[in-house]
Amino acid sequence: MGTAGILLLAVGLSMDAFAVSVCKGLSLGRIKLKHACIVGAWFGSFQALMPLIGYFLGSVFSQLVSEVDHWIACGLLTIIGGNMVREALSRSDDEELPDPSLSPSVMLLPAVATSIDALAVGVTFAFLNVPVFKAVGIIGVMTFILSAIGVKLGSLCGAKYKSKAELVGGIVLIILGLKILAEGLGWL
Repeated sequence: MGTAGILLLAVGLSMDAFAVSVCKGLSLGRIKLKHACIVGAWFGSFQALMPLIGYFLGSVFSQLVSEVDHWIACGLLTIIGGNMVREALSRSDDEELPDPSLSPSVMLLPAVATSIDALAVGVTFAFLNVPVFKAVGIIGVMTFILSAIGVKLGSLCGAKYKSKAELVGGIVLIILGLKILAEGLGWL
């Protein structure tokens, strides 16, 4: 997976965090740059940390499954993307807004929850021989930027972009999974 693939993956993974950031911006109302940076730091840090953990876990098993690694990577990315698409299409517009607090006790749960899929993607990094530190850096920075933008958009526009962001992110992950499978089978 090259830099362009990692960038697409980073955008796809960051869409959950972006969607939650939009809602956080909506709940905060008037925001300052500091608010956007705090939210971005929480989500960006966890989106970078989780694939790193997943990579180390996957490294333990990568030699055992090297013959089918492209199937595993495709399966994981397709499941994660499919869940994001399903959630985006079934989401109600009248969902409750998140707590406007930026305290660690409030921010920890959404930061972990939005980065669980990044943990699974990290496992695929071990199978695909991805430059993991470059990848987690790009994922973390991209998530920070998009989450900070999401807070600002939420404060300006409301929650109308939340489902669209999750839908796009899910589709990107599914396409990446299918691309990895096609490469693994020698079709590309």
